Amino acid sequence: MGAIERNGYTFEPEFSVIRQNGAIHVYHHGKFVEEIRFEFNGEFPDHDEIEELVNHYCFEHNI
Repeated sequence: MGAIERNGYTFEPEFSVIRQNGAIHVYHHGKFVEEIRFEFNGEFPDHDEIEELVNHYCFEHNI
């Protein structure tokens, strides 16, 4: 699962299978902005759910 780029923003997901949680690190032109935390079930987080978190973030922040 790689980084997602939108209008100068980069969203880099990382996760822990053991803890069943993760975060999407948000960068704007290489500068860290904030972290979006999430939880998941199973071996890996669902790619569609991560896309939805990014889409929601972009909508909320007019990106």
